Amino acid sequence: MPRKSVATIPVRRRRKALGQHFLTDSRIANRIVAAAELDGSDTVLEIGPGAGVLTRRMAEQAGRVIAVELDERLCAELPERLGFPTNLEVVRADGREVDPDDLVGAGAPYKVVANLPYYAAAPIVRRFLETVRPPRLMVVMVQREVADAMNAKPGEFTLLSVATQFYAEPSVVAQVPARCFRPPPKVSSTVLKLKVRPKPAATVADTGHFFALVRAGFSAPRKQLRNSLMHGTGAPAETVAEALDAAAIDGQRRAATLGIAEWAALDATWPADVPRSRAV
Repeated sequence: MPRKSVATIPVRRRRKALGQHFLTDSRIANRIVAAAELDGSDTVLEIGPGAGVLTRRMAEQAGRVIAVELDERLCAELPERLGFPTNLEVVRADGREVDPDDLVGAGAPYKVVANLPYYAAAPIVRRFLETVRPPRLMVVMVQREVADAMNAKPGEFTLLSVATQFYAEPSVVAQVPARCFRPPPKVSSTVLKLKVRPKPAATVADTGHFFALVRAGFSAPRKQLRNSLMHGTGAPAETVAEALDAAAIDGQRRAATLGIAEWAALDATWPADVPRSRAV
């Protein structure tokens, strides 16, 4: 069966500096919107609507769609391109900087759906997960390697794995080859569904301190954890060893093998008067 496609913006008009690759496969677009589980009561934030392939479908199903686009020309063209749907608002802004409360209203529930630019995908995901009022659900398309990190299991964890799964439960919706975009990118993509947890995966006293310690643990990920923590925090070997022992964690393990509960246990046993990173 030939691949179905949808109309998009001519390649010559895209802005390369913004990493624009427009989705042209209608089947993938339909799977993304279906994963968002939309109904008439939903408010959806779409980051980077581009030509509106996802926007059109969501406007037909959701009660309200707020499209956040950095490209001024695309902002101006999108409402007309879609026939001026009454439930669509287009906001020119950077998805890495927007405050959800300013867009949807203080305390109002919302979902995020996005075909994210590769260069900004991780910062945008983290911004929404870490905000005071996160979305109920995120469905995002990102570079495959980024998705693999977000969805990794202990043993293959990275800092991004911990940062994502601390707040959300990820699952794969679809793998997306480069031919589904115009122009085709040089990498493959993955659509991830992030079900945001009602509360973080572990209880920590201070999330800033917690992630500072996790960053320190991954500062030299190929080294044993005790050496990586010494490298990342500047703490002496004895201090690191005592904290690891108190948390019942073998210092010879690698950072990638620790689950979130273990990171939280280490954070709880780390001495209050010892920095959790060289920068904190």
